[in-house]
Amino acid sequence: MRAARTFARCLADLSARAGRRLFEAVPPERLAGSRIVLGAYTLAYLVPRRRMFARVHRTDPVLFAPVGPVRVLRRPLPAPVADALVVAELAAGTAFTLGLWHRVTGPVHACLLLWTVSYRNSWSMIFHSDNTAVLHTLVAGFSPAADAWSVDALVRVRRGRPVPIPDWRYGYPAHVASAVTTVAYWLAGMAKIQGPLGWRWGTGDALRSQVAADGLRKEVLGSSAAPLGKALYPYRAPWTLAAAPSLALELAAPAALLHPRIAQVWVASVFGMHWGIKALMDITFRYQLSGAAYASFVPWDRLAGTARRLAGRRSRRR
Repeated sequence: MRAARTFARCLADLSARAGRRLFEAVPPERLAGSRIVLGAYTLAYLVPRRRMFARVHRTDPVLFAPVGPVRVLRRPLPAPVADALVVAELAAGTAFTLGLWHRVTGPVHACLLLWTVSYRNSWSMIFHSDNTAVLHTLVAGFSPAADAWSVDALVRVRRGRPVPIPDWRYGYPAHVASAVTTVAYWLAGMAKIQGPLGWRWGTGDALRSQVAADGLRKEVLGSSAAPLGKALYPYRAPWTLAAAPSLALELAAPAALLHPRIAQVWVASVFGMHWGIKALMDITFRYQLSGAAYASFVPWDRLAGTARRLAGRRSRRR
């Protein structure tokens, strides 16, 4: 009975702490920094793939299997219309990154990105790695993410309007985006332990077999397996050392929402984990490897303040 009461108190304390963090007042720069990083990543991802999207739009309609919001369609869009939507998304994404007319371009960019990614996935395998980026964009697009470090903010200052002060409206979208990130990792961990192997996934045997199968597939299809994965395959210990910590990081992901220092350690760890996956399997999770997936955890306002202080010290020394 005492243990149950202790557990209930701990749970209540954690809930209260999470609530305070969710609605804490923070400067608008914290949300604005995430918007810029997220928008820049999206443009860097989409612009080089514009021709690829055009080829997808002209694929045999027999292969069209709509997913997500694209399920409203019974048949593919005419290729020129699909191409025009990609161009519209690039224009909205540029405005989103710059913070131009954000009340309109933010939601438009978020919805067009959801459509663009879903339409592309309707013609091929579903790239689940894009889901987190789209969800983050939906959060930023429908929040006041352009009240600082934006064209809209510059126009507001020139018109003599007051500068936004710290408010909960700038804190909760960043925390919601962080929650999206941690839940995605937690679900990945739960999928592993609920699979056929259960907790034995952490022994590394499943990871070792997965790397071997992936390398074999690449060799058969004319590519090449990751050299590090091939070199470590004969040994079991390295795979256990890789699998057990990665499973722990995924299952413990929600703890990153409790305190900024926990978040810093967790983000650094999962960032390194993805580079380890890149080395072992040569599989690229672009959003995670770029670091943009963790932008909501970064206190951009504090980094900007530190940069200004350092710049001021240098100027005084001169």
